[in-house]
Amino acid sequence: MRSSLLDHAERSVEPGSFQLQNDRMLKVDLRGTGGFFFAKQGSMVAYQGDVDFAYEGSGGLGKMFKKAFTGEGMSLMKVSGSGDVFLAQEADQVFVLHLEDEGVTVNGANVLAFESSLTWDINRVEGASMLSGGLFNTTFTGTGALAVTAFGTPVVLDVDVPTYVDMQAAVLWSTSLQSSIRKTAKLAAAIGRGSGEAYQLALSGQGIVVVQASEGHPPPAQK
Repeated sequence: MRSSLLDHAERSVEPGSFQLQNDRMLKVDLRGTGGFFFAKQGSMVAYQGDVDFAYEGSGGLGKMFKKAFTGEGMSLMKVSGSGDVFLAQEADQVFVLHLEDEGVTVNGANVLAFESSLTWDINRVEGASMLSGGLFNTTFTGTGALAVTAFGTPVVLDVDVPTYVDMQAAVLWSTSLQSSIRKTAKLAAAIGRGSGEAYQLALSGQGIVVVQASEGHPPPAQK
């Protein structure tokens, strides 16, 4: 059979690694990962070999209460075995970060998968309140791979001057940055792309912030 479709044949990866199959799909070889990793529930699109998927909830009782209170957090599944696993999320672009004894704060909705060697927790942005959406995000620390998604090609901004980002468009930022919430002068000011732009994520210090070209997927149309 001849077809340009065959140009998208499976790529080989190093054992135990997170590598992109293409820009919208992640491939994980379970060999060498310590036998398991964590992924967003429902993100598996294919697997080969001996693989088991177990519901992990929100990552423990403490995180479950945090998720219930904040709305932040991830419904996780523990992926274990000795095969290859392919993950994707609504055809969003996928990026792999390799943390080396460092930390990064991520919007929980943008987390696709991460190695079990990473420690994570749900944290509140300073100055956030219920009026500003009660901004809570997920912080990862340690050494290991973390796969994130972006809906719309992102831009990476160096934060060397005060930087302000629409809260729904912020994918991740360095934990070295100081974060807070900034309110525009007028509550109804529509300076961004959606209805919540009266508040922005304010970042200062030295680091980076990743901003996607959207405020996330639009809610499904009601029938």
